[in-house]
Amino acid sequence: MFEAVHHVGVTVVDLDASLDFWQRLLGAQSRNRRVLDGPQVGTMVGYPGIRIDSCWLDLPGDVALELLQYLDRDESPYDPGTAHPGNVHLCFAVDDMDEAHAHALACGAQAVTGTPIEVGAGPRAGTRLAYLRDP
Repeated sequence: MFEAVHHVGVTVVDLDASLDFWQRLLGAQSRNRRVLDGPQVGTMVGYPGIRIDSCWLDLPGDVALELLQYLDRDESPYDPGTAHPGNVHLCFAVDDMDEAHAHALACGAQAVTGTPIEVGAGPRAGTRLAYLRDP
């Protein structure tokens, strides 16, 4: 029935800024940038008449990231707190946490955890991780 994760869609405030961040972070090229519109789009997402500026980036591991900016609709203010229902995060396996963390910050990411932290107990004990937000 379900074979694999095809893509993850993330709604963004500024598609150009988000594309710049993700391209610099991953060295990925964007593809299929277009404005989605028409009655089927509004029906699918529950906003009749909506237009969505959309673009795809290929992530490591054969999964795509779809960035979506809803046009002509303001949902501000947005609180990106991790406890909010519907909040999404992506987790990347890296070979050098300190290097990956520094690179992400240089690309414009905002550190939530400050520096990487070590998991103290459980099945991931000893693993280092960091929470970051895209700009």
